[in-house]
Amino acid sequence: MLGGLQKIGKALMLPIAVLPAAGLLNRLGADDVFNVPFIHSGGAALFTFLSLLFAIGISIGLSRDNSGAAGLNGALVFFILNFGVIGVNESINMGVFAGFIAGLTAPILYNYLYDKKLFGNQSFFDGRHLALIINAVLALALVAIFGFAWPTIQDGLDALNGWITSAGAFGAGVFGVLNRGLIPTGLHHVLNTYLWFGYGDFVDAAGQMVHGDINRFFAGDPTAGTFQVGFFPIMMFGLPGAALAMYLTSKKKNRKEVGGMMFSLAFTAFLTGITEPIEFTFMFIAPFLYGIHAILTGVSMFITNVLGIKLGFTFSAGAIDFALNFTKGHNAWQLIPIGLVFTVIYFGLFYFVIKKFNLKTPGREDETEEELAAEMPNASVQTAAAAIGATEAEIPVSGKVDKYETMARGYLGGLGGPDNLVKIDNCTTRLRLQVKDSDLLNEPALKKSGARGVVKLNKENVQIIVGADVEFVADKLHDITGK
Repeated sequence: MLGGLQKIGKALMLPIAVLPAAGLLNRLGADDVFNVPFIHSGGAALFTFLSLLFAIGISIGLSRDNSGAAGLNGALVFFILNFGVIGVNESINMGVFAGFIAGLTAPILYNYLYDKKLFGNQSFFDGRHLALIINAVLALALVAIFGFAWPTIQDGLDALNGWITSAGAFGAGVFGVLNRGLIPTGLHHVLNTYLWFGYGDFVDAAGQMVHGDINRFFAGDPTAGTFQVGFFPIMMFGLPGAALAMYLTSKKKNRKEVGGMMFSLAFTAFLTGITEPIEFTFMFIAPFLYGIHAILTGVSMFITNVLGIKLGFTFSAGAIDFALNFTKGHNAWQLIPIGLVFTVIYFGLFYFVIKKFNLKTPGREDETEEELAAEMPNASVQTAAAAIGATEAEIPVSGKVDKYETMARGYLGGLGGPDNLVKIDNCTTRLRLQVKDSDLLNEPALKKSGARGVVKLNKENVQIIVGADVEFVADKLHDITGK
């Protein structure tokens, strides 16, 4: 079940990756920025048809071959489901959930048929084409199920909406804690989906009903931003304060190296709102610190909502989204002094806790650990071979392997070799791997090869936090293992 939820979380990243483009077009074309209606309309269209993008993106993400044909299956099921249920009950509006359900169900049949040739060399009736035809028929079963069940489901969602609304700032604070708390498992994307893309109703200026905290914010709903605004003080200011504390508590001889790393991670968090790279530098080394971080995120969500501040984002709560969406927000300037306060709080707490409990944050490792953490990007063939116990015949004949191949081979050795590796996948910053036995992992070897963290979710599911280079490393692992 956990492995399946991880796959869903990863698949959600594909359609969500469209949001920065949608937000840029929407804001740059708006009348309070450059006032170019066709640009604004183009961005608004992406939000309007977000359900379809979810159906296509999730289907591709869950398909075994990541094929566009799988996306077409998702779109087909979405259209039949989304408009079919209206024929059963014209009051039904499934919103983004129609895309979500289509994206989850369409790949099931596709993955079974895509590589089959049931009618010999008749290419028109190969597995990919048959999947389209059969999915069209099976989608009618979804129409029957949700045409009658959705009103009851909607009542439950409305009740959840009522609790969230009545909980106000407290509900937003709980969401903030859970959002950060689920990051180690990669399931925070699943939690975000409903609140950001399904929660609440608002009729925009064109008379179109929109749902979700993000969509409603860009449609002009003055109440939207509840589940987004509190992230800005944390991502732009709080975590950079934590990075400064980790830099100043590192050993003096390591500060040059740690300083370069922490500056790049802090600047990434501030500018883009991408915080996983910095969070994984202390998440597993100091879980207590990460618990403080999750609670402070909830506190920020609570405070910003109590003060009535509203601001939204397309991708994450960084300076880019802050600048683009500032004029659409309400009292968004207050986020800057609040953020500066969180900088001081994060710095003070992290500095005190690291010193008090002698936590082995970056640059504070014992000598033996420092040796294991030595970088490998420029390692020789022999070094890479030693990392996986391979012979020189198994390594390319060139004098050096490139950076990503070296990392991939080092990871392969730390994973227990190719025989222990079953499936390779990745999201924005981490490798999501299925192995035969996670007990065979060699964590020091993985960290020596550049891993910022290792997560053993269970006996078969493992995550390696790599950073922004993860896609290149995953490609090399695919090339080396053929998996």
